[in-house]
Amino acid sequence: MRHQVDVPYGVAGRVTASARTPEPVLLLDRAAVASVLSIEDCIAAVEAAFIAHARGLSLSPQLMHVDAEGGEFHIKAGGLKPGRAYFACKVNGGFFANRAGSGLPNIIGLILLCDASNGTPLAVMESGHVTQLRTGAATAVAARQLARADSRSLLLCGAGRQAEIQLRSLASVLPLERVSVWSRGDVSSFVQRLSGETGIDVHAAGDLATTAHASDIIVTCTSATSPFLEDAHVAAGTFIAAVGADSPGKQELSSHLVARCSIVCDLIEQCAAVGELRHALAARLMTREQVRGELGDVLVGSARKRVNDDERIIFDSTGTALQDVAAAAAVYERACERSIGQPFDFWK
Repeated sequence: MRHQVDVPYGVAGRVTASARTPEPVLLLDRAAVASVLSIEDCIAAVEAAFIAHARGLSLSPQLMHVDAEGGEFHIKAGGLKPGRAYFACKVNGGFFANRAGSGLPNIIGLILLCDASNGTPLAVMESGHVTQLRTGAATAVAARQLARADSRSLLLCGAGRQAEIQLRSLASVLPLERVSVWSRGDVSSFVQRLSGETGIDVHAAGDLATTAHASDIIVTCTSATSPFLEDAHVAAGTFIAAVGADSPGKQELSSHLVARCSIVCDLIEQCAAVGELRHALAARLMTREQVRGELGDVLVGSARKRVNDDERIIFDSTGTALQDVAAAAAVYERACERSIGQPFDFWK
């Protein structure tokens, strides 16, 4: 077995040209994934993935959404091809009564990682940790480009695991001093734990409108199906990462707010289908041509960053297969290097 690192997002793999059948597939559980993928590594991988996509070095990312009783399934697939080509397909179930009912995770699924040059499956891994980290990583990448550099106050709308990852990701790229947490549920345990672990002033938000208006950055990461953040809530200069809307029925931001801000999407086509952009387009409050561009465009300089300190910017973050394949490839490469995971031979 041989390993090589020849692309910036850290993918490598095995040389199997002489094998008559594929090598065993590496099985990686949640603990294994978490042991090799840090927030910092994921930020670097996700940034490189968006850059690769903007430069035409990706396999066209695709999305399928399937409704189910009590939840939904997302199937996201795509690939990256600078250096060695990798493909990933993620199947995630989103069942948001799970944790309160059965104790199962609200989002649960698997990622299949393949060699995109010959179709060989390389690894199957638990997807929840990858999904959480790569979502927070995208916000950090976007904030580094689009938020005011002196942003110090953050409003988190949501108090779940994703809210925690968002806080940790943003704290790694911006000088955060104050974090307000707003949720329709109890936030006391979240506030106490994160305040102690991060050393940042994390506290429960009071009135949403007042807190939002006083925040430099707002992250919405809920499963809301009707908007709660209005245009009047958001002050000049605010950066908003809209994370929760990743299926047609979800919405966190007023369409009027979306239409009156500068918009950067992770993927425009996907946001038009399942993101906050979808609702603003459906209400005919804006057109696709008014979108500034995709995050990759901003990173390579073909779309503008922040114009001035008063500009309000929304990052419509629906979560892409580009992020999944970059993070999964990084996990696979590090797991191979450290001999982590369980090989399983499907070809016997």
